Amino acid sequence: MEPQLQKLYKDKVRDALKSQLGLENVHQVPQLEKIVINCSVGSQGERKQAIEDAVNEVTLITGQKPVITLSKKAIANFKLRAGEAVGVKVTLRGTRMYDFLMRLVKTAVPRIRDFRGVAPKAFDGRGNYTLGISDQSIFPEIELDKIKRTLGFDITFVTSTNNDDHARELLRALGMPFRGKTTQTKAGESAEAAA
Repeated sequence: MEPQLQKLYKDKVRDALKSQLGLENVHQVPQLEKIVINCSVGSQGERKQAIEDAVNEVTLITGQKPVITLSKKAIANFKLRAGEAVGVKVTLRGTRMYDFLMRLVKTAVPRIRDFRGVAPKAFDGRGNYTLGISDQSIFPEIELDKIKRTLGFDITFVTSTNNDDHARELLRALGMPFRGKTTQTKAGESAEAAA
């Protein structure tokens, strides 16, 4: 079954963005290609156990088993050897990507304490947006009494455009609560109505 957010993109957001951004062809309209979630355990004492916990929690949050990332070089000050496990990452595409985005925007992000919106300028100059989450407890899939250590995440939204402004409008239309600008775009209003 097609996710609600994907259906919304195809039915309303794509056409609204096409006219709003002044694009001639529907294939020029930006779209979300993938979401990459990266979690690093850093220099925690029991690194092996921390990696295990990270794998379990990222699997619960995303619905997909992550791959373990390894260090590329040895750093003596951090007691780190080359090839040692330092984190986990998972790449979401298609149905899982839209499901995750819907849960992130509608359920997880509003649970952040003193939340006033996400930073609108965290783009990389190539149309990709990275959002930092400092605590996994905002996700409803995580049981608070089972949390052993706090894990932070980097969530990167990779879009099909190289224009940051176009990517920002796409994410805003899909429901990303950017801070500052309170007026929603036409595509964004349709996303609010669908929720």
